[in-house]
Amino acid sequence: MRIIGMDIHGVAAEVVSLLDGEIVKLGRFKCCATSSRSSPGRNSPTMIIWIEATGNAAAVAEVLSPYVDRIVIANPKQVHMIAHAKVKTDTIDATVLAKLYASGFLPEVWVPDPGTLALRRQVTRRTQLVRQRSRLKNLIQSILHAHLIPPCPHGNLVGSAGANG
Repeated sequence: MRIIGMDIHGVAAEVVSLLDGEIVKLGRFKCCATSSRSSPGRNSPTMIIWIEATGNAAAVAEVLSPYVDRIVIANPKQVHMIAHAKVKTDTIDATVLAKLYASGFLPEVWVPDPGTLALRRQVTRRTQLVRQRSRLKNLIQSILHAHLIPPCPHGNLVGSAGANG
Protein backbone atom coordinates (compact mmCIF):
# COMPACT_ATOMS: atom_id res chain seq x y z
CA MET A 1 0.00 0.00 0.00
CA ARG A 2 1.29 3.44 -0.95
CA ILE A 3 0.64 6.18 1.61
CA ILE A 4 0.92 9.81 0.57
CA GLY A 5 1.42 12.57 3.14
CA MET A 6 0.57 16.14 2.14
CA ASP A 7 1.38 19.35 3.99
CA ILE A 8 -0.96 21.87 2.38
CA HIS A 9 -0.54 25.64 2.30
CA GLY A 10 -2.47 28.32 0.44
CA VAL A 11 -0.76 27.94 -2.93
CA ALA A 12 1.20 24.69 -2.74
CA ALA A 13 1.45 21.31 -1.04
CA GLU A 14 4.58 19.41 -0.11
CA VAL A 15 4.05 15.73 -0.96
CA VAL A 16 5.90 12.61 0.20
CA SER A 17 5.23 8.93 -0.44
CA LEU A 18 5.68 6.05 1.98
CA LEU A 19 5.92 2.70 0.23
CA ASP A 20 7.25 -0.40 2.01
CA GLY A 21 8.84 1.75 4.73
CA GLU A 22 10.73 3.95 2.26
CA ILE A 23 10.03 7.69 2.13
CA VAL A 24 10.24 9.32 -1.30
CA LYS A 25 9.90 13.08 -1.65
CA LEU A 26 7.52 13.72 -4.56
CA GLY A 27 7.98 17.49 -4.50
CA ARG A 28 5.85 20.57 -4.29
CA PHE A 29 2.54 20.69 -6.15
CA LYS A 30 0.42 23.74 -6.91
CA CYS A 31 -2.94 23.85 -5.12
CA CYS A 32 -5.31 25.06 -7.82
CA ALA A 33 -8.25 23.44 -9.55
CA THR A 34 -6.73 23.94 -13.01
CA SER A 35 -3.26 22.63 -12.21
CA SER A 36 -1.96 20.09 -14.71
CA ARG A 37 -0.11 18.26 -11.90
CA SER A 38 -3.17 17.75 -9.71
CA SER A 39 -2.36 14.08 -9.10
CA PRO A 40 0.80 12.82 -7.41
CA GLY A 41 0.67 9.74 -9.66
CA ARG A 42 -0.73 6.26 -9.26
CA ASN A 43 1.88 3.51 -9.24
CA SER A 44 0.38 1.04 -6.77
CA PRO A 45 -2.94 -0.76 -6.51
CA THR A 46 -3.88 0.90 -3.22
CA MET A 47 -3.11 4.53 -2.50
CA ILE A 48 -4.22 6.58 0.50
CA ILE A 49 -3.57 10.30 0.87
CA TRP A 50 -3.37 11.92 4.31
CA ILE A 51 -3.96 15.66 4.52
CA GLU A 52 -3.80 17.81 7.62
CA ALA A 53 -7.07 19.73 8.07
CA THR A 54 -6.67 23.29 6.82
CA GLY A 55 -9.00 25.82 5.25
CA ASN A 56 -8.65 24.37 1.77
CA ALA A 57 -8.19 20.67 2.65
CA ALA A 58 -11.71 19.74 1.50
CA ALA A 59 -11.16 21.40 -1.89
CA VAL A 60 -7.81 19.64 -2.36
CA ALA A 61 -9.41 16.32 -1.38
CA GLU A 62 -12.18 16.87 -3.93
CA VAL A 63 -9.68 17.51 -6.74
CA LEU A 64 -7.55 14.47 -5.86
CA SER A 65 -10.32 11.96 -5.09
CA PRO A 66 -10.64 10.57 -8.65
CA TYR A 67 -6.96 9.60 -8.64
CA VAL A 68 -6.69 7.69 -5.35
CA ASP A 69 -8.47 4.98 -3.40
CA ARG A 70 -9.01 7.06 -0.27
CA ILE A 71 -8.32 10.55 1.02
CA VAL A 72 -8.29 11.07 4.75
CA ILE A 73 -8.09 14.40 6.56
CA ALA A 74 -6.17 14.38 9.85
CA ASN A 75 -7.20 16.44 12.86
CA PRO A 76 -4.41 18.99 13.46
CA LYS A 77 -5.18 19.20 17.20
CA GLN A 78 -4.50 15.49 17.54
CA VAL A 79 -1.35 15.69 15.43
CA HIS A 80 0.30 17.98 17.97
CA MET A 81 3.71 16.33 17.66
CA ILE A 82 4.08 18.04 14.27
CA ALA A 83 3.47 21.43 15.84
CA HIS A 84 5.96 20.75 18.66
CA ALA A 85 8.78 19.43 16.47
CA LYS A 86 12.12 21.18 16.88
CA VAL A 87 12.98 20.82 13.18
CA LYS A 88 9.90 21.83 11.20
CA THR A 89 9.73 21.84 7.42
CA ASP A 90 6.91 21.04 5.02
CA THR A 91 8.61 17.81 3.98
CA ILE A 92 8.99 16.69 7.59
CA ASP A 93 5.34 17.49 8.31
CA ALA A 94 4.18 15.46 5.29
CA THR A 95 6.50 12.60 6.26
CA VAL A 96 5.18 12.55 9.82
CA LEU A 97 1.58 12.35 8.51
CA ALA A 98 2.44 9.35 6.33
CA LYS A 99 4.39 7.58 9.11
CA LEU A 100 1.69 8.19 11.72
CA TYR A 101 -0.90 6.60 9.45
CA ALA A 102 1.34 3.64 8.70
CA SER A 103 1.80 3.04 12.42
CA GLY A 104 -1.94 3.37 13.10
CA PHE A 105 -1.68 6.49 15.30
CA LEU A 106 -3.37 9.08 13.09
CA PRO A 107 -7.05 9.79 13.84
CA GLU A 108 -9.13 11.11 10.98
CA VAL A 109 -11.68 13.91 10.72
CA TRP A 110 -15.24 13.25 9.55
CA VAL A 111 -15.79 14.81 6.12
CA PRO A 112 -19.37 15.71 5.18
CA ASP A 113 -20.97 14.49 1.96
CA PRO A 114 -21.52 17.10 -0.81
CA GLY A 115 -25.18 17.68 0.15
CA THR A 116 -24.33 18.35 3.79
CA LEU A 117 -21.43 20.59 2.74
CA ALA A 118 -23.71 22.63 0.45
CA LEU A 119 -26.30 22.99 3.23
CA ARG A 120 -23.60 24.14 5.69
CA ARG A 121 -22.41 26.78 3.21
CA GLN A 122 -25.97 27.99 2.68
CA VAL A 123 -26.63 28.27 6.43
CA THR A 124 -23.32 30.09 6.95
CA ARG A 125 -24.14 32.59 4.19
CA ARG A 126 -27.61 33.22 5.61
CA THR A 127 -26.14 33.81 9.07
CA GLN A 128 -23.70 36.33 7.59
CA LEU A 129 -26.53 38.17 5.83
CA VAL A 130 -28.64 38.33 9.00
CA ARG A 131 -25.68 39.76 10.97
CA GLN A 132 -24.98 42.30 8.24
CA ARG A 133 -28.64 43.37 8.22
CA SER A 134 -28.56 43.83 11.99
CA ARG A 135 -25.38 45.93 11.78
CA LEU A 136 -26.96 48.16 9.12
CA LYS A 137 -30.13 48.62 11.18
CA ASN A 138 -28.06 49.60 14.22
CA LEU A 139 -25.97 52.00 12.10
CA ILE A 140 -29.10 53.73 10.77
CA GLN A 141 -30.51 54.06 14.29
CA SER A 142 -27.24 55.49 15.65
CA ILE A 143 -27.00 58.07 12.83
CA LEU A 144 -30.58 59.18 13.43
CA HIS A 145 -29.94 59.38 17.18
CA ALA A 146 -26.72 61.39 16.67
CA HIS A 147 -28.60 63.96 14.57
CA LEU A 148 -31.50 64.24 17.05
CA ILE A 149 -34.01 62.76 14.63
CA PRO A 150 -36.92 61.24 16.58
CA PRO A 151 -37.71 57.52 16.36
CA CYS A 152 -39.85 56.28 13.50
CA PRO A 153 -43.56 56.67 14.40
CA HIS A 154 -44.31 53.31 12.78
CA GLY A 155 -42.07 51.48 15.27
CA ASN A 156 -39.69 49.87 12.76
CA LEU A 157 -37.86 52.20 10.39
CA VAL A 158 -36.52 49.42 8.18
CA GLY A 159 -39.60 47.19 8.24
CA SER A 160 -42.37 47.16 5.65
CA ALA A 161 -44.53 49.65 7.62
CA GLY A 162 -41.57 52.00 8.11
CA ALA A 163 -40.59 51.95 4.43
CA ASN A 164 -44.16 52.57 3.21
CA GLY A 165 -45.18 55.05 5.87
